[in-house]
Amino acid sequence: MSTTQSERLRELLEPLVTSQGLDLEEIEVDSVGRKRVLRVVVDSDTGADLDQIADVSRALSAKLDETDAMGEGEYTLEVGTPGAERLLTEHRHYVRATDRLAKFQLAEGGELVARILKVDDEGVDTEVPGVKGRKATARRLAFDDIVRARVQVEFSRKDNKKEEEA
Repeated sequence: MSTTQSERLRELLEPLVTSQGLDLEEIEVDSVGRKRVLRVVVDSDTGADLDQIADVSRALSAKLDETDAMGEGEYTLEVGTPGAERLLTEHRHYVRATDRLAKFQLAEGGELVARILKVDDEGVDTEVPGVKGRKATARRLAFDDIVRARVQVEFSRKDNKKEEEA
């Protein structure tokens, strides 16, 4: 997809997504043979439920039908939310990932897996899990020190809040 088509689609669709109380995170057009798929990823600070996804999908479909933004030919519109292991590229992504485990690639080299505790304009406060009976440690990461960050899926996390209440 050319940059101009991507920019044009974003300019066309972003106001509709925003009017639904969501953020337009990503637009992608894939071609497989003669078939094309337009994938639109939306999110918000509170997440997006199926009703919101359906509403925004109908609004985007109607807007695309009245324009030639996708050109002649058939295409499929897919609207969804970011995946479980989302890449953190914007400040709001880090905020939304608070209390989640993330894998950071650091500018100094190496990787760090840590839980995001707090986010401000300069960086993130994290908690690095303890290994082999050691206690967790706090670590501050400035955004300039982070090359790449991605949320990690946790299958067996103990919920400390529930343990404290028991």
